[in-house]
Amino acid sequence: MRTAGWWARRTQVERVVVYTLGSVYVLYWFLLALAGLGAVSAMRSPLAVTLGSAGTLALGVAGTLVLRSSTRLHPHTAPLPWRPMSLLLALVLVATGLSLLLPQDPRTGFSLVIVAALAWGAGGLLDTRIRTGVLLACAAIAGLLSGSIGFALYGLAASAFLVFTVQSSLWLMGVVTSLERARDNEAELAVARERLRFSQDVHDVMGRRLSTIAVQAELAAALAARGDSRATDQVLEIRSTAHEALREARELARGYRPLHLPTEVEGAVSLLGSAGIAAEAELDGVPADRHEPVARVIREAVTNVLRHSRASRVEMTYADQELVVANDGVMPERPSGGDGSGLATLADHLAQHGARVTSGADGDRFVVRVSFAPAASEVEA
Repeated sequence: MRTAGWWARRTQVERVVVYTLGSVYVLYWFLLALAGLGAVSAMRSPLAVTLGSAGTLALGVAGTLVLRSSTRLHPHTAPLPWRPMSLLLALVLVATGLSLLLPQDPRTGFSLVIVAALAWGAGGLLDTRIRTGVLLACAAIAGLLSGSIGFALYGLAASAFLVFTVQSSLWLMGVVTSLERARDNEAELAVARERLRFSQDVHDVMGRRLSTIAVQAELAAALAARGDSRATDQVLEIRSTAHEALREARELARGYRPLHLPTEVEGAVSLLGSAGIAAEAELDGVPADRHEPVARVIREAVTNVLRHSRASRVEMTYADQELVVANDGVMPERPSGGDGSGLATLADHLAQHGARVTSGADGDRFVVRVSFAPAASEVEA
């Protein structure tokens, strides 16, 4: 029950890692035990059987240590685990020397134990020199202990297969873990994009509403200074605008605030009119799928007009897949409070949808121009 609970708490990737590494170790000891039993069964002396079993166990432990180091190192090639590698190589040399004292049949069988321990244990290391050395050493050991070139080739083929099996298993595990990391990075990137979108929405909403409140407050102050009774109505409008800003901020916090182009245009014209700026909008030809980006551009452009210009007229037009928002209030220098980050962020956002945003002075006008890529239906037409 505890094992089942532990397994149930593992993620899919963790289960793949456990299964892969478990399979590698189980197969290693299975092959080693199989080769060791074959070699020991051919021995007649109890002492030889004991030494053969102890040698198989020692080679298995040393190979396991190297295999563990290679799995932790994968997919890197350095630093090499010299301590476990030195232990394995020393045992391989000792086992090869002692095997030469055995009769031919157990000696040939024990060569398979040495080949399996060396090839499977060090087979996970990605260093080409180590891998080549392991293959050549396995072929030499098989040929030396068997006295046959054919068996040497067999040892080379067997060791190559074992090395391939280990490395392909570790490669598969590496691919799965890399995909998991990529998915985590993608999730973090999605969170960052959402935060950027939310910050842009806050900039659009609060920037516009605060600009409206500032214009209305200036008008109310001017009316109050003249003793005009309309100052009271203007203050009530300021309160209404503040409540509207609070409502939109709450909608932003809840994650929904649809952009409606006609509403945005109507609000922009009304706001500009309140500031004494004449506004003209000819946006009847905007396709439905471009309403939201056009509304965003208009909101940002109008906010900048109110903050950073002395415009008396604003024109908003859409024709030939291009939106133009122009005003006649070019400033010789931009006030210190305006860094243009709103338009820059908006340009980056629209670039993902194939639109190009440019802005700058054009004679005595300041122009924000958005060029949209042709839609699929327009291309086919």
